[in-house]
Amino acid sequence: MLVRELMTHDPVTVSAHTPVKAALALLARHHITSMPVVGKHGRLRGVVSEADLVRDLVRRDPRAHELPVDDSWSDRDAVVADVMTPHAIAVRPDSDLAEAVELMTSTTVKSVPVIDRDGRVVGMLSRSDVVGVLARADTDLASEVDGLLASVGLAAWSTEVTDGVVTLTGPADADERALAHVVAGTVPGVIRIVDT
Repeated sequence: MLVRELMTHDPVTVSAHTPVKAALALLARHHITSMPVVGKHGRLRGVVSEADLVRDLVRRDPRAHELPVDDSWSDRDAVVADVMTPHAIAVRPDSDLAEAVELMTSTTVKSVPVIDRDGRVVGMLSRSDVVGVLARADTDLASEVDGLLASVGLAAWSTEVTDGVVTLTGPADADERALAHVVAGTVPGVIRIVDT
């Protein structure tokens, strides 16, 4: 599966000049954990996450400590440029989803911007997007595998799916069997393929 098949198109974005409070409101309203920061022509300038935005905004409560907390006021960051991560990890729409997942799971990044060749943001991919597609119902997986098999001339094959494991039944032709495996393996949520 390719990133473009799962990414969120037209993601919520902010500029470097967006007030921190407005960026927090966008995260809350859209139930997301981060947003691309874009510049002129939609080009990626960085990413701003929940952690970036809340890091210095929550003050210590003197009621939670035996000693009084220093109550001197310090200015808080005012705009996204003050808190964003300027060197964002990004992927391309035609990147393999497995590579994007490896990138997200090997770092602390929960989502990554998807950029075109000119560096413009065209989407966003999150771990929750991947979880959603992997958690698809077996009936949905079977239906999609059956449809794909029929579209490549393998309508004689039958499919049964249990807990994400696809069991293929069809002719003994080795070439057809190999193609059936490849086709079934492209369906997101398929965990393993066996045949009878």
